[in-house]
Amino acid sequence: MPRISKSHTHAGFEEKFRILPKDIQKIAARKILLFEDNPSHPGLNTHKLKGDLAHFWSFYVTKNYRVLFRFLKDNKVIYYDIDTHDIYK
Repeated sequence: MPRISKSHTHAGFEEKFRILPKDIQKIAARKILLFEDNPSHPGLNTHKLKGDLAHFWSFYVTKNYRVLFRFLKDNKVIYYDIDTHDIYK
């Protein structure tokens, strides 16, 4: 996957990010930068979701936290949510 050219955030993502523990916010910020530089980085485990979330993708922030996003045209992305595994429910 090529480098991300531009990213956007959904209002829900920004709200969820603000209530994360500070240490998770720092890790998430680093992982988002890593993702935007190299979406296929093996440490992110970027993967397409299935079922009701089949239009979304996800990558790892930590063992327990994930970022939910969608790819847009021209290597752009929009971040929708960040949370624990509950993000998939």
